[in-house]
Amino acid sequence: MTLHENEIRVDEAAARSLLREQRPEWAALPVSPAGAGTDNRMYRLGDRLLMRLPRTPDNAKAVRKEQTWLPRLAPHLPCRIPEPVHRGTPGAAFPLAWSVYRWIDGDEAGPGSVSDRPAFGADLAVIVQSLHAVPLMGAARQGELSRYRGGGLRACDQWVGECFDDCGTIEGLDLDLERLRHLWQSALALPEPSGRQVWLHGDLKPSNLLVRQGKLHAVIDFGCLSVGFPDAEHSPLWDLPPGARQAYWEAMSLDEVTWSRARAWAVAVAVSGVSYYWRTYPRFVGECLSRLRAILEAAGER
Repeated sequence: MTLHENEIRVDEAAARSLLREQRPEWAALPVSPAGAGTDNRMYRLGDRLLMRLPRTPDNAKAVRKEQTWLPRLAPHLPCRIPEPVHRGTPGAAFPLAWSVYRWIDGDEAGPGSVSDRPAFGADLAVIVQSLHAVPLMGAARQGELSRYRGGGLRACDQWVGECFDDCGTIEGLDLDLERLRHLWQSALALPEPSGRQVWLHGDLKPSNLLVRQGKLHAVIDFGCLSVGFPDAEHSPLWDLPPGARQAYWEAMSLDEVTWSRARAWAVAVAVSGVSYYWRTYPRFVGECLSRLRAILEAAGER
């Protein structure tokens, strides 16, 4: 499945070729697909390793970012995060940087894996608070650590508006776009964020939260790692059940202005996802639509 115009094609044969070139001691291990997101393809390597190969040259920049910063962040966090064990370089079979990580057992956060939803929300809040408290260690909001989600909403108004317009042309899209656009525009009138900039994971959706024995065990995929204001960090909470969302809100002690800005970020990311991936990635579009419908439902209750 190709998602981007400049996507680099890769398969199990290419993955094995990279191993033969760079880590021959792993080349005989079983290689099997382990999922694919919007930015990377994954292959399980034996029982204990995971290969992660970026889809595009831009995604490859995030590979180096993870390799640099994840080992420095890990000691400060109360959960497992990906541990790079090989910095892959471009090869004959694949022209981009890539990584091998230690495999982390766990199930994607969801109704069948989370045993106590409020406890899950509170545990996620502890992890987020811990990440936001990590010293910047010389990092700054620049280059690959300056993703838009760590800044202000107003700078994104043009492209978000274009995504709304594009969604309006999708035949059969059953979604109250007018109400969602109102929530976005209302947040633009709020004060811009201020205060201390912090480390941001940037994409704490359920597929990046792993559960073991009913409890939150690990956070994965730090490709959106950045430094900035924390409002957008809270936006994936609308992917979680109301009980988890409420417990997170209370544990984080978020005020209404921060919550409204977080909701606007949730709208922006999901609307752009529907617009960009409508014809190529139905599963991801379904996740975006579920988030937007949860936002509309919650907005009607408050």
